[in-house]
Amino acid sequence: MENLHVCLINDSFPPTIDGVANAVVNYARVITEKHGSAAVLTPYYPDTDDSRYPFPVLRYPSIDTQKLVGYRAGIPFSAELLKKTEDAHFDIIHSHCPVTSTMLARMLRAQLNLPVVFTYHTKFDVDIAKSLRGRMLQEEAVRLLVQNVSACDEVWTVSRGAGENLCSLGYDGHYTVMPNGVDFPVGRVPDELIAEITADYDLPSGVPVFLFVGRMMWYKGVRITLDALKRLRSAGHDFRMVFVGGGTDKDEIVRYAESLALTDRVFFSPPLQNREHIRAWYCRADLFLFPSTFDTNGLVVREAAACGLGSVLIRGSCAAEDITDGRTGLLIEENAESMAAVLSALCADRAAMRRIGQYAQQEIYLSWDDAVARAYDRYGAVIENYRAGKYPPHERRSDEIFHWISNALDLQNRLKAKYGK
Repeated sequence: MENLHVCLINDSFPPTIDGVANAVVNYARVITEKHGSAAVLTPYYPDTDDSRYPFPVLRYPSIDTQKLVGYRAGIPFSAELLKKTEDAHFDIIHSHCPVTSTMLARMLRAQLNLPVVFTYHTKFDVDIAKSLRGRMLQEEAVRLLVQNVSACDEVWTVSRGAGENLCSLGYDGHYTVMPNGVDFPVGRVPDELIAEITADYDLPSGVPVFLFVGRMMWYKGVRITLDALKRLRSAGHDFRMVFVGGGTDKDEIVRYAESLALTDRVFFSPPLQNREHIRAWYCRADLFLFPSTFDTNGLVVREAAACGLGSVLIRGSCAAEDITDGRTGLLIEENAESMAAVLSALCADRAAMRRIGQYAQQEIYLSWDDAVARAYDRYGAVIENYRAGKYPPHERRSDEIFHWISNALDLQNRLKAKYGK
């Protein structure tokens, strides 16, 4: 396959840390290192140094909406950005966010005549319900989301459950499941690093350690975990639990743990930027507790597997799609009683926990190299289909608006080049 130049677009990107930002970083990294070339288009953050990346990062104007949605909102209709993308000579556009990023992708398609691929990572209806008040606003936001997704040339989802969620919002087109990978190698970090990173926490030898890594949000199933740990303590079991991460609900979660009198056994670590430090926590733990029905892929479950750590997951959740109960993970019902029963049975059997972690490492681990290689192969097919006119035309009213915007920005660039203003 020819060396493709891929344009990756997403609303979140470091310094914002979440699963989708991590996916975009790794798409760009693997494409650049092993296949063709890539650049990332993402909103501007003050005092951010992008020189550490082996690929270009093109920032466009943004406003601070971090308290509302956790990251800055981009204002993508920029003449300067349009000029940069024209000069980059991309072959394909890949959006990873269904609202602002995909609006930008559609505008660029109108100007550059390139196919647009979209990946649906997250149950955005949950984020919309949390961010917007009022049913009419929420319904309009979902309508815009579905309209943007439907306007893309090809739609990917990170799991079957993600595809089902997208269809439940009103999307009626075809989608391809294209799972994400993880950037951890298989294996453990040195014991010295584990001891260093975990030294500030009371983790006695021989006592089971449970772990959560991710955004501290109630919809991640955190209440189930805390209530289960309360039951575990009441039953006389000794354990430790560590939550690693930050989020808008973290203060409430900490207070809830305090109200359950769990502060001597449940600890909270701030978010960790260093990936090796995160690996150290996975390597120190005995089980990863992830009772989330919100997540569409559960990258953290495969991260844990890379380190030989098994997970406790909700039966039927997206994160549990590839899990064999009792072998590569443990499946529970969506309640604290079910989790407590599983943890209680395993507290005295750390060997069983290690065995589950070993099977998870062998059977569910997926590297980013393998995941992106599959996606890159599909890019070639998308480009061929687009050039052959196999995708339906995009003549919606909103597409007319994007054509108008792109033409207006192009005119602005031409006038600036001609008159120097």
